[in-house]
Amino acid sequence: MTEEDRVRKQKALVEAMGRIYEKEGLQPISGRIMGLLTIMDKEFFTFDEIVEELQISKGSASNAIKMLELRNVIEYITVAGERKRYFHIKKIDKFTLIDEHKQKLKLTNEFLQSALELKSDKNSGNALFLKDMIDMIDFFIGKFQEFKEEYKSGREE
Repeated sequence: MTEEDRVRKQKALVEAMGRIYEKEGLQPISGRIMGLLTIMDKEFFTFDEIVEELQISKGSASNAIKMLELRNVIEYITVAGERKRYFHIKKIDKFTLIDEHKQKLKLTNEFLQSALELKSDKNSGNALFLKDMIDMIDFFIGKFQEFKEEYKSGREE
């Protein structure tokens, strides 16, 4: 694969990431910025480079960057003597991400449990579906720690 082909494929993946984030309820530009910072070989981008690379307005870039900073997924560094900010993906402990997903599953389970408790007919189709979902999520939540330990032990060998 030529360098040009590789970069073209990276850029296509950046666009795809924007669509994925859009399906999760975020602005596509936020996803494209995340994609740019994650996928491209260059690890630090200035504001102007982000605008230029993604062909977006400064206002859109500014709003998306603020939102990503508030979500604690990107950050910037500065270089002494320069006014520019260099944005990059915030590096977090890999298990922090897993723990965040576990917490989201717990919240989903609490919501489903509340919905089930309010059902008058606990044997209706929807109630049985909720019970099944709750059981499945409980199973996965119970396995998180086991999987983390298994992963850690597999990496130490």
